[in-house]
Amino acid sequence: MFDISIIGGCGHVGFPLGLSFAKAGFSVGLLDVNQKAIDQINQGQVPFKEEGAEALLKEILPKKKLTCTNDPKILLKSKCVILVTGTPLDEYLNPKLNAITKVIEEYLPYFKDGQLIILRSTIYPKTSQKIDQYFKSKNLNVHLTFCPERVTEGYALSEIKNIPQIVSGFSPEGIERASALFSKITKKIIHMQPLEAELVKLFSNAYRYIHFGISNQFYMLAEEHGVDFGNIYHAMTDEYPRMKGFPRPGFTAGPCLLKDTMQLCSFSQDHFHLGHAARLVNEHMPIHLVNQMKSKISLEDKTVGILGMTFKPESDDPRESLSYKLKHLLEMEAKHVLCSDEYMKHENFCSKENLIESSDVIVIGTPHEAYQTLDFKNLPVFSVWLQPSCS
Repeated sequence: MFDISIIGGCGHVGFPLGLSFAKAGFSVGLLDVNQKAIDQINQGQVPFKEEGAEALLKEILPKKKLTCTNDPKILLKSKCVILVTGTPLDEYLNPKLNAITKVIEEYLPYFKDGQLIILRSTIYPKTSQKIDQYFKSKNLNVHLTFCPERVTEGYALSEIKNIPQIVSGFSPEGIERASALFSKITKKIIHMQPLEAELVKLFSNAYRYIHFGISNQFYMLAEEHGVDFGNIYHAMTDEYPRMKGFPRPGFTAGPCLLKDTMQLCSFSQDHFHLGHAARLVNEHMPIHLVNQMKSKISLEDKTVGILGMTFKPESDDPRESLSYKLKHLLEMEAKHVLCSDEYMKHENFCSKENLIESSDVIVIGTPHEAYQTLDFKNLPVFSVWLQPSCS
């Protein structure tokens, strides 16, 4: 028997959560279709960069509290099933509302009466209500809850412990059981109605996306008029409490912020004008960077090297990274484009040292810390990131 099974348990959302529950003494099963990740975890290797995960995994595995498998029969042996499937976007930036229902339909034969079902990833508003109705239509007496993850990728283990956990659901028993589980791994529980909980997650991510968009808009405006935004940013934020938390400019990307903002645009029937405006600003940053490069040097006979291809610093996750948009734009302008990354490996990437040696121009796609001390050999270096100087 398992206390908890997690569908999609070897990914960025499910794996840290499974580790956290296993550390708290629960018997946890991680169900996934990614056989490579299953094998890695079972062998004590983490499948992606997550602070503290490797040490914790090596501590947990000998205790037999964590099992990874592709066999859905473990769901039949589980008191609680957690689904980490979210709502992706299609090629037109519309929410694919059937993504989570397809997963539930696939595993329907393995759910059973009395189970606690926890929806964990971000979902489109009112999705949890539809799933609850779906289970009822199948005569399955489960206790459905929505308990969204709110952590930063790469630091999930520490944030699971310290960030309040929102718990919502459709039955008092389900809410009580979900609260009891999460109270073992986090400090505070906040109870809400399901739609409120769905909107908390979407509003939070959209707010951050818009916040980054404001900084990026200011940055581009300053640059277009030949003003150093670094000086402006310092003056805006230095010992001025009302600007506390104002973000630095940079590529705003990744698997969550744009996606969740576009979900709200759809939910509002395209009346979420701030969300649309933020997308136009943030997605324009690679274009702005290339235009700034072209205004200062001719690219057509140059080899351009991009340092950093992941969506944020100190990460190995390339999902929705704007460094790839930058790469495609530069391939239309430059003679050659080379790529390198500290944490993500690819057969077409080269080392940072070889990239510098072979390039005429350097551009910082993602400002990993390792680039701060590089010798760029007097090559021109371009960046939209206000980080400690890389030149």
